[in-house]
Amino acid sequence: MAKHGASAYIFAVALAIGVLAAIPSAVESIGVGYGVNGDDLPSASEVVQLYNSNGITAMRVYTVNSNTLQALSGSGIGLILDTGNDQLASLAASAANADAWVKANVQSHQGLTVKYIAVGNEVPDQGGNTSDILPAMKNVHDALARAGLGGIKVSTAVHSGVTQGFPPSRGTFSASHMPPIAQYLATIGAPLLANIYPYFSYKGDTTNIRLDYALFTAPGTVVTDDNGNQYQNLFDALVDTMYSALESAGAGTVGIVVSECGWPSAGDAVATMDNARTHNQNLINHVSKGTPKRPGAIEAYIFAMFNENRKTGLETEKHFGLFNPDKSPAYPISF
Repeated sequence: MAKHGASAYIFAVALAIGVLAAIPSAVESIGVGYGVNGDDLPSASEVVQLYNSNGITAMRVYTVNSNTLQALSGSGIGLILDTGNDQLASLAASAANADAWVKANVQSHQGLTVKYIAVGNEVPDQGGNTSDILPAMKNVHDALARAGLGGIKVSTAVHSGVTQGFPPSRGTFSASHMPPIAQYLATIGAPLLANIYPYFSYKGDTTNIRLDYALFTAPGTVVTDDNGNQYQNLFDALVDTMYSALESAGAGTVGIVVSECGWPSAGDAVATMDNARTHNQNLINHVSKGTPKRPGAIEAYIFAMFNENRKTGLETEKHFGLFNPDKSPAYPISF
């Protein structure tokens, strides 16, 4: 599950106010990532009930195990299932390994609504080798097809450090492994999964990025693009930068699912409950609008469901949750 050090996002300070990804053109949806790096978290069945009772219709599952999958069976919750970066080398190595993963984690559990398989998350920052991503994606895609599960889309999750360029219309991929991945996604009709954090972009360049721009609260246009598009929030600028990068890689047909987006409620001066509530509530309210470059509904997943006290790194990493381990809200929010 994405643990973001600020260093991963302090990239190309010249980007100033924009840089990355996110948003398909089809289904409006707000999901929440289900991380488990915390003590005294509810059981998987209680977690599913908490999603349902709050009207949360989609979940990203970072740690795939039988208890979680059994609890999700028949729930109707749409799922992103992560393979885990520790599985990349094995999945890239052989079709048989991919067949075994699909059988164990998808076929063996009836009643799941799996939408996407995330083959790798923020590789290599969170582990794994970038050279394994594409062959692993191909093997998992083919394994799903052999299992009669071709409707499940295969992708990989990336963060904003794979792009460069400002304003958004000048976005390109800064990571050499990305254009072939983007082109493959185009051939299989799958979206790119993008972890988009205005919080980290803001923290990486507080001189040039305004806090209200990152929180969706700027009173008017902050950035005007080369093509005349006007940006009032950093999220849209990050989204459209990634779309420009996809276009520059010859993969302009690829949509983007925002596989993570959130704001911590404690741990530094701007990580407050009020800012977290403001950002996340505004994100929820924003998903029906789209971006200046790509109007239309956004599919996005907030990170994360729970505060996780066993996360490592900066103190903020422990405070991205919408809920506390006792299932009480970390702050008021409405879906």
